[in-house]
Amino acid sequence: MRVLFTGGSGKAGKWAIRHLLEQGHHVVNVDQTPSGLGCPELLIDLCDAGQVIGAMSQFVEFGELDTGTGVPTYDAVVHFAAIPRVMIGTDGECFRQNTLTTYNVIEAATKLAIPKVIFASSETTYAICFADGDLKPDFVPIDETHPTVPHDSYAMSKVCNEMTARSFQARTGVDIYGLRINNVIEPHEYAEMFPAFVEDPALRRRNIFAYIDARDLGHMVDCCLETDGLGYEVFNVSNNDMSVGLTSDQVIKQFYSGVEVRGEMGPNETFFSNKKAKHMVGFQPKHSWRDVLD
Repeated sequence: MRVLFTGGSGKAGKWAIRHLLEQGHHVVNVDQTPSGLGCPELLIDLCDAGQVIGAMSQFVEFGELDTGTGVPTYDAVVHFAAIPRVMIGTDGECFRQNTLTTYNVIEAATKLAIPKVIFASSETTYAICFADGDLKPDFVPIDETHPTVPHDSYAMSKVCNEMTARSFQARTGVDIYGLRINNVIEPHEYAEMFPAFVEDPALRRRNIFAYIDARDLGHMVDCCLETDGLGYEVFNVSNNDMSVGLTSDQVIKQFYSGVEVRGEMGPNETFFSNKKAKHMVGFQPKHSWRDVLD
């Protein structure tokens, strides 16, 4: 597939693009800085609607000029570009850029009749990550039916983006899938970070004791590219196990006392349920920090 990918120069985007290239997709990265991945790139401001629709409807490589068949079209757009969290700039600017860029990308894609859009939402939509104090979930494991009423501007922007996507899908009928991505971990970060998580599990409370390997995130994007006809859907994206050394029963006792537990949980099962992604798009995460640390 020919895929326009926004934000491919970021932490998650680089791994996702690498995976898509390995699967044989033709990827064009759209960002404000080069990625160094070797794929075609356009450096634009996604807050400018004219630049966005222009990027989706122009030549990007000299070789495309040789066919004489006009500008090639895209099979899908993957939108990862965003201010990645609060407390980088002002709250208002985080919300403005994240909502405006998402609106511009989805509007341009649908107007150009690109049949699929995949966009990055977030674990933060469930409010816990950037809450003031210790906010507990309504129930565990958290699945996509859990309320999304966040308290911070980053998570607010993601909830707003989900409604934007849902509205465009209702109007156009194209497939638009949102990925509620958990804390992205690169392979080298297991040895660097996870010993501390084993020592002090409370460090992972705000991430719902979950994580997503950057390579498995790329696999999830590919699963969505290969799955048609779902309309509008959102998916939690996480690995199968927790990011701490405790058992699920121990986590519940220590951190989720009084919280409803829906169903039996395996001893290492993630509290950020990925069952919907497995069932609907064939997501099968392959990596674990436990393969690196004994």
